[in-house]
Amino acid sequence: MKQGLSFGFAQSLTLTPQLQQSIRLLQLSSLELEVEIEQQLATNPFLEREEEQSPREQFDTATQPSATVADALGDEASGSSDAPVAEDDLDWDGDGTAELLPNDTEWGVEAGVAQSASQFDGDYDPLVGLSDTDGLQAHLKRQAQHLRLSAVDAASLDFLIDSLDERGFLTEPLDELARSLSQDEEDVVRLIEQLRIAKQWLQSLDPCGIGASDVGESLRLQLLGQIKDRRLVHADAAQTAAWHLLAMPLSQLASRNIKRLAEQADCSESHVQQGLQLIRTLEPNPARRFTALHVTTVVPDVWVREVVKNNKHSFVTELNLDVMPRLKVDEITAQLLRLHKARESKHDAMQQSLVEARGFIKSISQRFDTILRVAKAIVARQGQFLTHGAVAMRPLVLRDIADELGLHESTVSRVTTHKYMATPQGTFEFKYFFDAGLATDTGGETSGTAVRALIAQLIAAESKKRPLSDSQLAQLLQAQGIECARRTVAKYREALRLPTASLRKQN
Repeated sequence: MKQGLSFGFAQSLTLTPQLQQSIRLLQLSSLELEVEIEQQLATNPFLEREEEQSPREQFDTATQPSATVADALGDEASGSSDAPVAEDDLDWDGDGTAELLPNDTEWGVEAGVAQSASQFDGDYDPLVGLSDTDGLQAHLKRQAQHLRLSAVDAASLDFLIDSLDERGFLTEPLDELARSLSQDEEDVVRLIEQLRIAKQWLQSLDPCGIGASDVGESLRLQLLGQIKDRRLVHADAAQTAAWHLLAMPLSQLASRNIKRLAEQADCSESHVQQGLQLIRTLEPNPARRFTALHVTTVVPDVWVREVVKNNKHSFVTELNLDVMPRLKVDEITAQLLRLHKARESKHDAMQQSLVEARGFIKSISQRFDTILRVAKAIVARQGQFLTHGAVAMRPLVLRDIADELGLHESTVSRVTTHKYMATPQGTFEFKYFFDAGLATDTGGETSGTAVRALIAQLIAAESKKRPLSDSQLAQLLQAQGIECARRTVAKYREALRLPTASLRKQN
C-alpha cells in the first residue's frame, strides 16, 4: 500500500456551544426552563434575578402589555441602550465576543410557574378536591395501625399494601406473592394462608373496593359495602340485579343488551336497568382520588385574547409574563473581575462564567422570541377555530409555519412541543393546531380535528335506540362534502373514545 498526502475542500456544520444551548432551551417546557434557570443561578456567580421593577419596566409592562419580545425584554435584549459607556468599559478586553452589551441590565419579568391570581375568581382554590394525604399506601397503613392485629398479620397486611398497583388492585395471585417471600413449599402454604387473612383485612379498609384482583371484584366489594352500610338484611331488587350482573364478564355489561342480560341474570328488564344504573355509580378505580395528587397544572406560554375595534373582531397574541424569567448580569461581580485580575487561570475561569451568563440571557431571549413568532403564525392561520371551535380547524403542518417564518421544520417542532396557548376556546398545546387535511368535494381540504368534532356532534345528536354506524357517519360526512372512508371514521371515533354503534344502543 502506497501512502501519500492529498488536499481537498469540504463543508461541514459545526454547532457552537451558544447554538447548542439555544436549541436545548427551545425544547424545554416552562417548568423545565425554571429548573434550568435555578441551576444556572446556583452555579454562575454573574447571573442573578432582578426582583424589583424599574420605573421604565413598570411603564412598559403595566400600562402597555407587551405583544413582542423586544418590548417585554427591554432595550437591552435587542442590543441597544441609551446608557453612557464609561472609558473603563471601552478599554476593557471584555469576554472575547463581538456582541457584548454595553450595559447588562435586567430584562423580562419575574419568572414563575403559578398562574396569576387575577385569572381566577376570588374564592378559587386550585387544591379543592385533592386528597390531603401523601398517597394510597400511607393512607392504608395509617388505618392498619388502628387494627388490633398480631405481628404476623400486621406484617402480612403491610406487605399486601406495598404490593398494590396504582389503581389499588392486587393483581398478583397470592401464591406468587408467597413464593416471592420463600422457596420452601411448606413456608409457601403457610404464607398463602396468612396472606389470605391479610387480604380480608385489606379489603375492609377505606376506600371501599381496594385490594381486589380486578375491576369486577372491586365493583362487587363496593356494592357489598353499600348493602352493609345501609344495614339491610336483604338487598333490594336493584342491588340484587346489580350483584348478578357483576358476576358476568364486564364485556357483556358493555353490550347494554337489556333483554339478554335480563335472561342471564334471571331478572326483569326494569330491574336490570336499575341494576346497571346502580353499577354506574360505583368507582372502577378505587384509588382515583389518590392518583389525583400527581396532577400537574398546565401553565400557558402564550395568551390569545379577542379584541373588538370599530366593530371588527381580531385576536392579540402575547407572551405569558408569568413564565418569563427576569435575569441580569451581576454588575458588582463584573466590576470586581475588571478591577482584580489576580491569577491568570482564575481570571480566565471567571471570564468564561461571564460569557456564559450573557449567552444564557441571550438564548432565553431568542427562545421567547421564537415561541411568540410561531404562536402568532398559528393564530393567523387558525382564526376561525378561535371563533367557532374545533369544527372550523384548518389543515396545518409544521412545514407551513417553517416556510412562513424562515425556520427549519425541526425548530418549529421543538417550539410546538410542551408549549401551551390559552385561547378563548381553551388551553391547548401548540401541536394541537397541526393536523393533516382531508379532501372535500369542492377541491379544498378540511382538518382531521374538524372531522373528529363533526363526528362527535353527529353521535351526540343521534337516536339512542338507533345509533349511527361508521358507514352511516361516513355517508353523512360525504353529504357535507367531506371525503372520509369508513375506516377513517372508525379511527377518529376510537380516538374520541366513543364506542361502536352496538355498544351505544339503548333500548
